[in-house]
Amino acid sequence: MQGYVYLNADFTNATGYSGKPIHMLVGIDPNGSITGIRLVDHKEPIVLIGIPEAKVVAAMNSLVGRNMGAVASGTERPPQVDIVSGATVTVLVMGDSVVRSAVRLIRSGRLSGAAASASPAAAPVQARQVDTDNSEVRSWDDLVGDGSVRRLSLSVGDVNEAFTRAGNAEAARNAETDQPDDSFIEMFVAPVSVPTIGRSLLGDEGYARLRDRLQPGQEAIVVAGDGAYSFKGSGYVRGGIFDRIELLQDGSSTRFRDRNHMRLGALQADGAPDLREIALFVMPEDFRLDLTQPWQIQLLVQRNVGARDKAFITYDLDYSLPEKYLRPVDASSQLQAQAQAAPSGSPQQSPAAAAAEDGSDGSLSQPLWQRIWLSSTVQIGITVVALLVLTAIFFFQDTLVRRPRIYVWVRRGFLLFTLVWLGWYANAQLSVVNVLTFTNALITGFSWEFFLAAPLIFILWAAVAAALLFWGRGPFCGWLCPFGALQELLNNLAQWLKVPQIKVPWALHERLWPIKYIIFLVLFGLSFYSVALAEVFAEVEPFKTSIILKFSRDWPFVIYALTLLSVGLFIERFFCRYLCPLGAALAIPGRIRMFEWLKRWPECGSPCQRCAKECPVQSIHPEGHINVNECIYCMHCQELYHDDHRCPHMIQVRLKRERYDAVASPSMKAGGKGAKAAFVPHHARQKAVPAASSSDPQSEGA
Repeated sequence: MQGYVYLNADFTNATGYSGKPIHMLVGIDPNGSITGIRLVDHKEPIVLIGIPEAKVVAAMNSLVGRNMGAVASGTERPPQVDIVSGATVTVLVMGDSVVRSAVRLIRSGRLSGAAASASPAAAPVQARQVDTDNSEVRSWDDLVGDGSVRRLSLSVGDVNEAFTRAGNAEAARNAETDQPDDSFIEMFVAPVSVPTIGRSLLGDEGYARLRDRLQPGQEAIVVAGDGAYSFKGSGYVRGGIFDRIELLQDGSSTRFRDRNHMRLGALQADGAPDLREIALFVMPEDFRLDLTQPWQIQLLVQRNVGARDKAFITYDLDYSLPEKYLRPVDASSQLQAQAQAAPSGSPQQSPAAAAAEDGSDGSLSQPLWQRIWLSSTVQIGITVVALLVLTAIFFFQDTLVRRPRIYVWVRRGFLLFTLVWLGWYANAQLSVVNVLTFTNALITGFSWEFFLAAPLIFILWAAVAAALLFWGRGPFCGWLCPFGALQELLNNLAQWLKVPQIKVPWALHERLWPIKYIIFLVLFGLSFYSVALAEVFAEVEPFKTSIILKFSRDWPFVIYALTLLSVGLFIERFFCRYLCPLGAALAIPGRIRMFEWLKRWPECGSPCQRCAKECPVQSIHPEGHINVNECIYCMHCQELYHDDHRCPHMIQVRLKRERYDAVASPSMKAGGKGAKAAFVPHHARQKAVPAASSSDPQSEGA
C-alpha cells in the first residue's frame, strides 16, 4: 500500500472569490505525508484568466512532502503555501483546504501509520470549560493587564528589520511611512463569547445580541487594530475573505469570511482607546475553537515589491484564556460531552459542524444573503441614493437639458461617481458573464440566494431590468457602466485637448454595430456547452482588467484594454458601439420598452441633420429617427431639441415669438416709426424707404 487519494471537498470546503468550491485531489501516504496535489475543478476568475494555473499549482506543491501527522497531533504548526501575487486569497484558501482535510482524515483514524501519534485525545488532561456564571464588567486596563485582551505592537522599523532578515531588502525599503518609529499596527484580540470579556467590550446589549446569534459550542472573538497597516485589507471587499488574519489551534486553522464578520464602531469598556478598525468574528461552521486551550492569530504582512509582486512575512499573537474564566468539568458532564462529540468511534465534531453537514446554518439564524446585506448597508445605501438621483435626472430631463451648462457637469459628475466609487471601489461592474450565469441557472437549478449574495450587483441588475421597460439599454450603458464612463470621460478630456475626432461614415457604421450582437450570440451559445469556457471568451470585455483588477494583470490584457481606450480617444465610446456583448444583450429585451421619452420635431432628418451629426455614438439615422438599440441616453439630442439658438425648428419658434412680442409692444401700438421701420416686409422695403425719406425734418418743418 503506497497511500491514498481523496477529494478535499469530502472533508472540508474551499470556497474562493467565485463563491464556488475548489476541488483538488490530494495524495497522502499511510504515515500522513502529502505525496501530491492535483487541481481538478475550479471557477476562480483570477486563475481562469489572469494568473497562470501552473503558477498556482507550483505554489500548492510546496506542501508535497510535509507530514500532516505532526500537525494533527499539535506538535507542529500548519504549514503555509507559497504566496502568489494577485491570487493571494485563492492560494491561501486552497492551502488551508489541503491542510485541514489531511488533518481531519488523520484524526478520523483511517491512516493506521499516522493515527496513533495524531490523536488529539492521546494524553489524558483534566477537562475544563468556560465558567459562564462568572460575569462582570471590567475596565480596559484591567482586561489588558490580566491578559483577557492580548496585544501585538509593531513599529514600521520592526517590520523593516523583519523583511531585511528575510532577505528582502526591497520590501524593507518600501515602507508604509518614512519614520521607523511610526506605528505599523497595534492589534488587540479577545474572545467575546466569554461573559465577562463580552459584556465589558460589547456592552450588555451587544453581548446579549451575540449570545442570541451563537449556536451551542460556537465562539466569537474581537480583533481591533490601529496604525499604518490594516489587518482587514481589501480582499474581503472583492472576494469576501479576510486574507490577512488566520486563527490557528491544535493543528487546525481557519480564515474568516464576510458572513462571519460584523464591523463595530467602538469598544464599550471603560478607558478603551479609539481604534480605526474593530471587527467581530464568529467562528465558521466547520471550525470549533476550544477556548480552554491555547490558540493564535497569525497576521500576514505584505508589501509591494516592484510593479506587481509582493513580499510576505507573518507575525503570531498567542492567546491563552486566563484561569479565572475556567472551571473543571464534572465527570457526568464530561462523559455526556464525549458521547455527544464522538458517537460510535467517529472523530470529534462540534454541534456547529454537525449543523453544517445537515445543510443548516450553523453560525447565524438568518440566511446567508441577509447577513451579507446587513454587513453592506453603507454600500447599499449609497447605491440606492445614486439610482434615485439618476431616476430624478430622467424624469426631469426636460428641465435639466434646458440648462446645458449645468446638465453637462451633472452628467460628468455622475459618470465620475460611476467610475471611481461604483467601479474601482465597489467593483460593481456588470458583465455579460452575469447574463450567461443567470441563463444557466434557469436551466440547471435556479436559486435566489446565489444571486442575492452580491447585493450591489443584484440591485444594479434589478434597476437595469426596470429601466429596460422605460428607457431601454441607455440608463446602464450611458450612466451606470464604469468602463463606459471611463471611455466617455477620457474622450471628453481628449476633445478638450483638441484631439481630432473621427466621424465613422454611416454606411460603415451601420455595418460595424452588428459585431457586438454576433459576439453575444457566440458567447450565449457557448455557455450551453460550458459556462466556464464562455467566461474565458468573455474576456472580450475589458471590464475585469480596467475596472476590477485596475490594470494589474498580464501585459496582453492590459495592452488590449489600453488599445480600446486609445481608439476611444478618437472615436467616442468605440467599444460600446461595436464590440460590447453586454450592450447587445441589453438591447434585445430593451426593444419592449413602453415609453418614448426622447422627443423629435417633424423637421428632424428632413431637412435638419444636426442631431444626427452631433450624436456621440451615431445612434440617430440620417432619416431622423433614433435607434434605441444603440442609444446610450446621453440626452445631447434633447439639449438641441430645446435650444432655440442651435435647433432650426426652435430658431424659427424663437423668431416668431420675438416678432409677436415686438408687434404687441407699446411702441407698435402707439404707431411709433421705429417699430414700423423694424417690421417692414422685404418686398415692400423699396416703397417704404421713400416714404420714410419724405418725412424728413424739412418736410415736417414745411
